[in-house]
Amino acid sequence: MSESAKQSACRLYLITPPRLEASSFADTLALALDAGDVACVQLRLKDIAEDEIARAAEMLAPIAQSRDVAFIMNDFPEIAHATGCDGVHVGQEDASYEDARRIVGADAIVGVTCHASRHLAMEAAEQGADYVAFGAFFPTATKDAKGNASPEILVAWSEMVTVPSVAIGGITPTNCPILVQAGADFLAVVSAVWDHPDGPGAAVKAFNAAIASAKG
Repeated sequence: MSESAKQSACRLYLITPPRLEASSFADTLALALDAGDVACVQLRLKDIAEDEIARAAEMLAPIAQSRDVAFIMNDFPEIAHATGCDGVHVGQEDASYEDARRIVGADAIVGVTCHASRHLAMEAAEQGADYVAFGAFFPTATKDAKGNASPEILVAWSEMVTVPSVAIGGITPTNCPILVQAGADFLAVVSAVWDHPDGPGAAVKAFNAAIASAKG
């Protein structure tokens, strides 16, 4: 995940629900990661005290890392560094890329939200971001989308730049093939995994099957 080379195959990037009880979610996370290929887990908790976020990271990071899955903190580079996360993801209204990189170090992953803007993505790539995130591609109730992205931005990005792209926003096993074919390196998913009627393990399997089918 930290390498700035293109992936040969698109992979899953799981984002946690915005609120969770870490002790009970630990088993859920393990089930999801044991079900199939996952590149990364991002801890994205909202309206929760920073000390609770840190405790959640300390509990959940080892579950991902023991399975060779990168564990990324959303928004808080200081907490990411203090709790041994593999990196941090920052939005346009969060810590700057420069500040995040300074805090987490040269070897950590730093990803940047770029909405539907190739300009923002190019700026992030030139600064040294390990990946850029585009979205939202489909309607989503998980967060208020700041931009509506089309698959064409993934096509253009994959043809021009080697920095990996993450597609996010309302992605499901049914609608993801167009993003895979457009050149997304990672699919960031939230509710389609954690709210799957047959459980997160079934969702991971369904996504991996859809990705493999789309790649042909």
